[in-house]
Amino acid sequence: MQTMIFAVREINQRQDLLPNLSLGYHIRDSGDDIPVSVKRSLLLVNGQPEKGSGQSCKDIQKQPSPVIVGDAASGVSMAVLRTLVSFKIPLLLYYMKRTHFTTLGEEVRFDDNGDPIASYDLMNWQRESDGSLQLVRVGFYDASLEDDMDLEIDEPAIMWHRGEKVCAPESLCSKSCLPGSRKARQKGKPVCCFDCIPCAEGEISNQTDSNDCLTCSKETWPNQAQDQCIPKTLEFLSFQEPLGIILWAFSAFGACAALAVIVVFIMYRKTPVIRGNNVELSFLLLLFLCACFLIGLTFIGKPTDWLCQIRYPAFGISFTLCISCILAKTVVVLMAFRATLPGSNVMKWFDPAKQRSSVILCTFVQALICTIWITTKPPFASYNTKFMSAAIIVECAVGSEVGFWCVLGYIGLLACLCFLMAFLARKLPDNFNEAKFITFSMLIFFAVWITFIPVYVSSRGKYMVAVHVFAILASAFGLLLCIFAPKCYIVLLKPEKNDKKHMMKT
Repeated sequence: MQTMIFAVREINQRQDLLPNLSLGYHIRDSGDDIPVSVKRSLLLVNGQPEKGSGQSCKDIQKQPSPVIVGDAASGVSMAVLRTLVSFKIPLLLYYMKRTHFTTLGEEVRFDDNGDPIASYDLMNWQRESDGSLQLVRVGFYDASLEDDMDLEIDEPAIMWHRGEKVCAPESLCSKSCLPGSRKARQKGKPVCCFDCIPCAEGEISNQTDSNDCLTCSKETWPNQAQDQCIPKTLEFLSFQEPLGIILWAFSAFGACAALAVIVVFIMYRKTPVIRGNNVELSFLLLLFLCACFLIGLTFIGKPTDWLCQIRYPAFGISFTLCISCILAKTVVVLMAFRATLPGSNVMKWFDPAKQRSSVILCTFVQALICTIWITTKPPFASYNTKFMSAAIIVECAVGSEVGFWCVLGYIGLLACLCFLMAFLARKLPDNFNEAKFITFSMLIFFAVWITFIPVYVSSRGKYMVAVHVFAILASAFGLLLCIFAPKCYIVLLKPEKNDKKHMMKT
């Protein structure tokens, strides 16, 4: 304060410094406190009389211009500035922001708060060979420079303990634990002594010296370094992978084979071999077999809710239609030979209309089971995160286990009836009798689906779907080959046997 008073007096007495300008001052104690500073500032502008030196400004032609010299602390100065800005009283701080000068070879600047920008030399005490100590500059810090240039350290110039220019000494019991591990304190030792334990499966740590590992969410999985969680891959039987390509190729081939047999039957529909084996039911069976082959395609690709709700009912109804047609054909064979007995009138109870009705009735029961299943607990697309740790299995959950096994059980019941009827008719005379081929086809059907059940239950993911598709294709190919391949063989390769005389041979 005395220095400032002396400086003001010197300036006023010397005309060579600030000619035609006189300086005065009012000194107020801010108390290094913002509320006190604001109060003192308001006293300056509210017009209340102030005690002073008694000097008068009446000889001054112009009104004095007040200027506030800010406090040493920028917080107090900014509070004063915000208070006096409405009275248009300038603060020296405002001009200090734009001021910079050089003194003793160092440039002095001020930041937005009026504080001088920090600039430091980094010094290192170094002992000389004669035992004396000397301060050596080994770096500097300048806040006015950019972030990557504000600090510079000359590490080779630093002298550490015992006068050796080596790396900085460390006082560590254990080295830092890298990301992917956690610290485990060693019992009976200081807190700085610990072991680095790798994170458990499904956990990560993304910072150095982590005390705990974080568990990844169900949709993510740790990367190889276990320092971040990455999204899990979605696994399902796709059309692009080799297994999917093989299955859909066989599905397409089976459907084309069934259509080819239909074409053969249409071309040779008037021949004895075709006419003697219930043409109408044969055509229906071929159409439904074609549908069974195509149903396998619905099991390939990413499952969705609507696709899952179509997949299982379509599978159940299509196979029910096939087995119902075969059952009707078998019953027709039995009834046909009973009708040859004297006085028998049994065929009137199983004419073509009754055959169609039996197929519709058997299928209606399956459709009813599927409807109850879909309306109560329908299948849905499920994202299984439990079976595989690094992948999410997208699969069709059946919804109701009872509904799923009822569909399979009903198909199995019809197949058992069909096998029983065919077994009873296998030794009936004439080459018209196709019961032995139906018996063999049912044996293949049973073998496939009996094998399917344990394999299906023990499989997961896309392999479970592949097992289901394989069972569909294998059973459909078994029915197609066993029932229709012998007829196509005679029609196409042995036309001399395609006559009524040959067919009547026992």
